[in-house]
Amino acid sequence: MKSKRSLVKYRGEECLNCGVSLEQEHKFCPNCGQLNSTKKLALSDFFSEFFSGLFAYDSRFIRTMRILLFRPGKISKDYIQGKRMRYVNPYRFFLTTAIIFFLIYGYDTSFEGINLGKDPEELTTELEKINEDNKVDIEFEGVNLTNLDSIIKSSNSTKQKTYHDYLVTQQQIDTMSFSDSFSAKIKLFDHYFKETQNTVSEDALNKLDLENSAYNRWLYKKVIDFKLLRENPKFFLNYLIGKLPFIIFIFLPIFTLFLSLIYIRSKYNYMEHLTFAFHTQSMCFILYSIALIVDIITRNSYGVNIANIIFIGYLYQGLRKFYEQGKLKTIVKFMILNIIFFTLATIVGLISVFGSFAIF
Repeated sequence: MKSKRSLVKYRGEECLNCGVSLEQEHKFCPNCGQLNSTKKLALSDFFSEFFSGLFAYDSRFIRTMRILLFRPGKISKDYIQGKRMRYVNPYRFFLTTAIIFFLIYGYDTSFEGINLGKDPEELTTELEKINEDNKVDIEFEGVNLTNLDSIIKSSNSTKQKTYHDYLVTQQQIDTMSFSDSFSAKIKLFDHYFKETQNTVSEDALNKLDLENSAYNRWLYKKVIDFKLLRENPKFFLNYLIGKLPFIIFIFLPIFTLFLSLIYIRSKYNYMEHLTFAFHTQSMCFILYSIALIVDIITRNSYGVNIANIIFIGYLYQGLRKFYEQGKLKTIVKFMILNIIFFTLATIVGLISVFGSFAIF
């Protein structure tokens, strides 16, 4: 249905957006592209613009996905050669596929409890039996020891150190090396929190008579966080997963730098290499999104395993088509790129884990 806003009777002599003079035959401004219309806004205009933009994006998204799936490397070459209106922007497409993937991944990894494979009553019976086995009756000079296990625990508890055994003064810390002071504070904070469950860092530092600095407050908080992490690692895992799109966004430009060095004699510049990297990573997200859906439905991991094999073949074909090199050269560079990829991924992954924990 044709919009009434584009009718000749509503056309003006000046663009309302950029002020350029217009003729009546100008349906759109030749300078900025805005529709030449003086018609007042109506509710239908909002819906018309929304759905026209949505359907235009959907058609480009489907076309982009179809060509990306079945013709490795072509979409990157087309985009670089200027054929861009028919495809979704590579970065926007990358973000869309990333969001879809992490939504599916978040659903797949949702905690549903642990199945121990035994009935609760059966487990209770077994635990009671184990407890009975640990009971030892000993008659020694008229003394009956009915529960050796409890006595050993009681004996050990009297020997356990408290946070008082790890107390250090601020003066002592000031004379230590960084590593020694770090270790001393970690031990002290850990034992203090276990005994007091004090989560207020300022109060804890005052009671321990240590400097109430930003670093000490942060360190005390990290000791608490680490204890919570050990008890329930899922909280931190979910937090880390939430940061993965950002981590990948940082990782991809770094990897592209190595990609451009491997193909230094190619005709492409850095941004054109990055376009190929965005499309390849988008394909990775699409494949693993489909694989996760299959695995969720079938309750196994066959989908992800098949996706691994398909992506290896897809990446090889993409490199061949995009860079237009022979089989042997492509295989060698493919292997080198995989080594670089996993090395970088490990380094970035470790930095991300420690960095994420630091700001957790």
